[in-house]
Amino acid sequence: MTDIPHGLIKGVVLSRYDWTDHLFSLFVEAPIETYQAGQFTKLALPDGNGGWVRRAYSIVNNPKQAEGHQQMEFLIIADDNGELSPRLQSLNSGDEIFVGKEAAGFMTMNEVPKSVDDLWLLSTGTAIGPFISILETPLLDIRFKNIVLVHAVRTESELIYQERIQLLLNRYEKRFHYVPIISREHVTGTLCGRIPSLLLNGEIENYAKCQLNKADSFLYLCGNPSMVKDTASTLNELGFEKHLRKKAGQFSSENYW
Repeated sequence: MTDIPHGLIKGVVLSRYDWTDHLFSLFVEAPIETYQAGQFTKLALPDGNGGWVRRAYSIVNNPKQAEGHQQMEFLIIADDNGELSPRLQSLNSGDEIFVGKEAAGFMTMNEVPKSVDDLWLLSTGTAIGPFISILETPLLDIRFKNIVLVHAVRTESELIYQERIQLLLNRYEKRFHYVPIISREHVTGTLCGRIPSLLLNGEIENYAKCQLNKADSFLYLCGNPSMVKDTASTLNELGFEKHLRKKAGQFSSENYW
């Protein structure tokens, strides 16, 4: 085999769970370094020609889980034209996989200003993954007055993690607000449309029964670049500013490709 590139380590696939034909979770064990909830690392496979194919994926599980931080879940959408994701979907228990030894990313609780009362997590598709990791963090039990999880997908079948979301509803009770959005189907009990327009017309706030305000709210945006870009513009229009380490604001973001 080609020598393993610097920064990657060998791991093993524990199992795979298929949510839909193209959406799946890959469970992997590898001796990676400690990471923070919300961070991502790389998955990689040799390409058969002496090179490697690697992509960044967020870690779904919280590092404080009972199984330890070296048993990880990755939520992946298989792109028929992709170099890596279809191969990842073909992996099964016991198969070899390579993982980035050190996780990265700034979408963590350490970056949220201490003064914030309400945490808003706005995601599309597989970008709900890092938010699940964040929501299962122990310190959130006392940190925020309100936590809003927005998950926007195309079809009802992509509204995944319903059992874990129910556990979060039981854990946080009235402080937790789950807002499911479907863009290509009309389903009772969900919103229909795109996050930017539903923010602008107030439908997300009405559904969550929680109001956005500059003094108390902080938003993380994670998902496809068009959602992140358009939502950032919408938040600017509503008077919110991007959060920077040198200048505190009300929202921050992470593109998902």
